[in-house]
Amino acid sequence: MSHSASSTSHSTDSSAGSTSPFTGSAPRTEEWRHLRLTRDDDGVATVTLARPEKLNALTFGAYADLRDLLAELSREGSVRALVLAGEGRGFCSGGDVDEIIGATLAMDTAQLLDFNRMTGQVVRAIRECPFPVIAAVHGVAAGAGAVLALAADFRIADPSARFAFLFTRVGLSGGDMGAAYLLPRVVGLGHATRLLMLGEPVRAPEAERIGLISELTAEGAAGTRAAELARTLARGPALAYARTKALLTAELDMPLAAAVELDASTQALLMYGKDYAEFHAAFTEKRPPKWQGR
Repeated sequence: MSHSASSTSHSTDSSAGSTSPFTGSAPRTEEWRHLRLTRDDDGVATVTLARPEKLNALTFGAYADLRDLLAELSREGSVRALVLAGEGRGFCSGGDVDEIIGATLAMDTAQLLDFNRMTGQVVRAIRECPFPVIAAVHGVAAGAGAVLALAADFRIADPSARFAFLFTRVGLSGGDMGAAYLLPRVVGLGHATRLLMLGEPVRAPEAERIGLISELTAEGAAGTRAAELARTLARGPALAYARTKALLTAELDMPLAAAVELDASTQALLMYGKDYAEFHAAFTEKRPPKWQGR
């Protein structure tokens, strides 16, 4: 089965990030036209934005494929960590000026709302999928590309990386695709205001200083390090990681009383799981635990 931007039969807004194993009639997508998906035997998937001649600029189809792919991987349950990377000289230069900006000028209000909701669904899917997402950033991560990296759980970058939230530079709000929600929570309100208002590029050293980068690598090593981290995460307790990610997102807007109650119910659930018992058995037997993700 081939997948295109017009295919909506097996993804909806409500399914993004869902971990339900129950599926309908649509088969697993075998080919993704607008990105490249690879998997390894360790449970690591790599999604590569593969338009190097356009600095991996996003098209309508690329957005739709990312949204649908993340929902599909979340449902099938075989992926334990995902790397998001860009081919060629940079990570992602944002929305394609010709294919998206030009086209949106001819859209009516309903069409524009559908498009902007779709881009937000991609960010929600990254935040709500049950596995860690690692952005491997080199070169430019601009506009929507910067937000995709921002939405990831880890941003591994090399010294060539530069982030730019360019939305006001094209006459639009800097709060695009959830950027005004996520960025203050990563770098603080002051830095977020500057980056979203002015759209100025942030190079790797400053990005590391303000906390936008999780880890700065040697030149050209971001992809290798991201893959290494993904393998480490894939070998770990997948259910514990999934619940930690869910709590980090859910508790951003909770009062403390609600957060500690959610923590308590989550821990009680995990304490009844097989991985918690496996840790105790492994500790007692002086061996590494064999995590099952259950």
